[in-house]
Amino acid sequence: MARELDDLPYMRYLTAPEGDLETEGDYDCVRVDGGELDGGGLDDVDVRHARFSESVFTSVAFTRGSLRYTRFSDVWLRHVRWVGTELADTVWLDAEVVSGAMSGVDMAGATLRRVRFEGCKFDSVNFRAVQLREVSFIDCVLRDCDFAAGALTEVTVPGSTLARLSLRNARLTKVDLRGATVLDISDGLDSLRGATITSLQLIDLAPAFARSVGITVRD
Repeated sequence: MARELDDLPYMRYLTAPEGDLETEGDYDCVRVDGGELDGGGLDDVDVRHARFSESVFTSVAFTRGSLRYTRFSDVWLRHVRWVGTELADTVWLDAEVVSGAMSGVDMAGATLRRVRFEGCKFDSVNFRAVQLREVSFIDCVLRDCDFAAGALTEVTVPGSTLARLSLRNARLTKVDLRGATVLDISDGLDSLRGATITSLQLIDLAPAFARSVGITVRD
């Protein structure tokens, strides 16, 4: 179960950031709350190479902008929406993201370790060459997301919908897909080597497997 804000050990130390978020900013124990922002969002922000540690983001909408190379360590996010934002080459460590949404986001080359997504929606997110280790997608929806050339290790997806995912040239190690309510791989079926699926999921994927090796199935 996702933690609540009051459960965070650093909650009482949180303060609002002084001024606008800045490139190469170093932020410890800050809370960025959409309720305190004009219009509740951050448009076209440039926060590249920043660092957030023991920090919280709540009800914030990021539209476009860049947070490339930013590091998120021990952060908690709830009701955060990202649209067309650049998060490429970011680093996420010990993070929890609850009821968030990403659409048209670039996360290519990002590194995520011990990250938990719960109740989140991902639409057309670029996860190419991403590095995921001990990452959970719980009750999430991932649609038209591209994990090509990524490395996924100890990833789980309980209760999640995986629709039209690309896994071309991805490397999967101890990836458990059995909890997915929908498992639809549009590209890179051979990259499922290293994943665990159920017998029913295998039956559902059988037509795609046949097509991928040039087998025609005709009754």
